[in-house]
Amino acid sequence: MAVALTMALAAVGRRSWPKRVEVSGESMSPTLQTGDRLLVLPWGKLRTGDVVALSDPRAASRTLVKRVVALGPVGVGVLGDQPQASTDSRTFGLVPRRAVKGRIVYRYAPADRIKPWRRGRD
Repeated sequence: MAVALTMALAAVGRRSWPKRVEVSGESMSPTLQTGDRLLVLPWGKLRTGDVVALSDPRAASRTLVKRVVALGPVGVGVLGDQPQASTDSRTFGLVPRRAVKGRIVYRYAPADRIKPWRRGRD
């Protein structure tokens, strides 16, 4: 019993650690560019305008970075900042909340683009 409880707590703890993602593609330009490295917090309340990392609904092993445009009881609507270069909720519909890995809070690379992420200002 103690072993099972320890394993369960370890699994929950791992999901709550900040995560890192790297931007690939132009769907979030000019806000984010290919090669930007981001810190993602997997907790906290989502708001419209937040930039989030999420599992790609078409290929769960891929991570997408998009802006939240709608929050509903069924899911989250996301769009890229560069609509003509983005595959987003216009293609795959609302994303289940469990697919959202977290909110972007910091760009830590490349060195000339390091900065904290402020809600609604980036």
